Amino acid sequence: MGGSSSDMSSPIVVPATNNHTATIIFLHGLGDTGHGWALAMESFKSPHIKFICPSASPMPVTLNGGIQMPSWFDLKTLDATGPEDEEGIKNACQKIHNLIEEETKSGIPSNRIMLGGFSQGGALAIYSALRYPKSLAGVLLFSCWLPLNRQFPGAAINNTEIPVLQCHGDIDNTVPHKWGVMTYEILKSFMPKLQFKTYKGMQHTSCEEEMKDAHQFIQTCLPPV
Repeated sequence: MGGSSSDMSSPIVVPATNNHTATIIFLHGLGDTGHGWALAMESFKSPHIKFICPSASPMPVTLNGGIQMPSWFDLKTLDATGPEDEEGIKNACQKIHNLIEEETKSGIPSNRIMLGGFSQGGALAIYSALRYPKSLAGVLLFSCWLPLNRQFPGAAINNTEIPVLQCHGDIDNTVPHKWGVMTYEILKSFMPKLQFKTYKGMQHTSCEEEMKDAHQFIQTCLPPV
């Protein structure tokens, strides 16, 4: 694992049950761990896909009064135009790139690796994909936003042509739906294969319909070979 063992605990891995030909790295939201999403990913039952659900290390989070909790980077505010933890975002991105590199070294080509995430994890997933030099299979985004959005599209060095599924609940009070729409507007200006789906009556969580759409997206991007 890239970096010291203290900067990211061992990820939860759901191994492929058959010939392993694809990998999905899925990143949890603020204050969570990889465990819950590993269970959700297991329900997709794709025998050729390995799921990696890393857990962020605890850190003081400004938004929550400096309380320590698992977080990929510091969240300073929930104001869309407020200050961001640029250094923390870039450091976290490097850790995700290290995870991708480990998979490619084990024999899975980068274009058979998908990134995904929920909330803060989704923010890191889309940022990391756009900053990764090799082609990925796609990106799966739940209830999230694009960090450091004013740096794009200039900061995108690759993966602008890959499929992206962006999902958001219309009554999300944590990451408002309008943030999702704003993120979509920015991304679609340079990402032609981006789909945005709104889920009626869904808060800052997931729902069965969203998981069905996610499963379909995964099957399309990462079919068995």
